[in-house]
Amino acid sequence: MTGMTMDAAVGAYLFVLGLVLGSFYNVVGLRLPRGESVVYPPSSCGSCGMSLRARHLVPVFSYIATCGRCAGCRTKISPLYPAGELATGLMFIWVYGLHGYTEGLLTGLLLVSLSVMVTVADLKYMLIPNKLLLLFLAPLAAAVSLTSELPIWNHALGALAGGAVLLLIVIVSGGGMGMGDVKLFTLLGLVLGLPLVFLALIMACLAGTVIGGALLLTGRIQRKQPVPFGPFLAIGALAAYGYGTAIIEWYITLFM
Repeated sequence: MTGMTMDAAVGAYLFVLGLVLGSFYNVVGLRLPRGESVVYPPSSCGSCGMSLRARHLVPVFSYIATCGRCAGCRTKISPLYPAGELATGLMFIWVYGLHGYTEGLLTGLLLVSLSVMVTVADLKYMLIPNKLLLLFLAPLAAAVSLTSELPIWNHALGALAGGAVLLLIVIVSGGGMGMGDVKLFTLLGLVLGLPLVFLALIMACLAGTVIGGALLLTGRIQRKQPVPFGPFLAIGALAAYGYGTAIIEWYITLFM
């Protein structure tokens, strides 16, 4: 098997794996904030209570086949479900493109997984569960310590800086941002280290401005309506993780 064929095969496997795991990540993001088990009871329609069979649970394709409606009562299904599945699959491929089949792949896959679960939970409930962050703390810390080219103290400072900056924003804004965001960015700072944690915040604010502005212009949200910031922190962290070094080097060349 040639290298290109191998890459295609691994990419296809990771895409399918991402779709399947993305379906589970939806369940975690929707149930964990409510204090419910992520394995029981089995998935069912939130409107009519019909238990979902295997053919209703095929990631993305089941949503397309049913035209985005419950097979029983025909109630519309939130597009958040297939979006989470597809995003996970595509980002798994993206991480593989960044690292190939190396140790760094694990850190990227964990970061993507955390980002999807946080996004689902925060969009649905405007809440980032402590249990979710604690679940990822040890695996991400271990992955970073084993694979990063930076010293571990750099990542520790990244965590401290990320948490401190967002805590300061919470204090200054009088609660305009939640403590869940502070804890999340502390964990993301641990993964990114310095100086990428600061770039991640800039990218998060930029994403929030662009997407929030678009939602405001289209009438999807109203002025002064609370908007969850966790998804934007995830976007900023992923952008910094994938392209942060290149962005910083490009910026420096502007002043050389």
